[in-house]
Amino acid sequence: MKITVAHSPDSDDAFMFYGLASGAIGAGDIEVAQVLADIETLNRAAFEGRYEVTAVSFHAYAHLLDRYALLPHGASMGDQYGPILVAREPHPAKGNAPVRLADLKIAIPGELTSAFLTLRLYDPVFKYEVVPFDEIGQAVLDGKVDAGLLIHEGQITYEADGLHKIVDLGEWWFERTGGLPLPLGGNVIRRDLGPETISRVSTMLHDSIAHALSHRPEAVAYAQQYGRGLPADDTDRFVGMYVNQLTLDYGDRGRAALARFFGEAYEKQLIPRPVPVEFV
Repeated sequence: MKITVAHSPDSDDAFMFYGLASGAIGAGDIEVAQVLADIETLNRAAFEGRYEVTAVSFHAYAHLLDRYALLPHGASMGDQYGPILVAREPHPAKGNAPVRLADLKIAIPGELTSAFLTLRLYDPVFKYEVVPFDEIGQAVLDGKVDAGLLIHEGQITYEADGLHKIVDLGEWWFERTGGLPLPLGGNVIRRDLGPETISRVSTMLHDSIAHALSHRPEAVAYAQQYGRGLPADDTDRFVGMYVNQLTLDYGDRGRAALARFFGEAYEKQLIPRPVPVEFV
């Protein structure tokens, strides 16, 4: 049996795959293929059911419940950090009030990303343009847009690039929810694989993450090739931000965060239906 596992070409996702990639975690008679694509491409592919297992934005998952189920591991959550809205010049907030975005044209990494959905929870009224995630910072610097929503490594390199933070959406979410992490993405599996195969694949992927966490130096070294030029220290920092105990198991806190995220998005009519926080 062949199972394709699709994930973004980023150091944190690669880190999770290390146990399988290194051969430390056996797959038995399952042939595991790895596909790399940016998260918005994976979101779109999931609507076609293209891959048996794939990383998706939680925003996209709200549209995919009939075809895919959430795995109980593999989540990326920002714990007091997350996607960062940046500009060429400082935009100081007025007291504790959010910065108004209505007059800004914002580069976003995709309409199905959780970063975009969170920004709409922050302030639903703004103009936007979809830009490849790794080109957003430069688009802001070049004046093509007024602001940009950074994900992945841009969250830790923006200051060195000469950009100014308007808001860190992970910080904003943490403060307004009483200390919950911001749910960004998770691993899902096609329901048509059936309970037995789903259980086997789930265990295999869990063990791959656990192996990476327990062999961190080797796993970070493997992941660095996907860091788009980040030095080792920054790669290690970025991996630690998004691969941790919440990745291995959502736990009560992760489940509460996801329920709050989906609940608010549905209340504001930003997703089509209520989304139960259920796992296979």
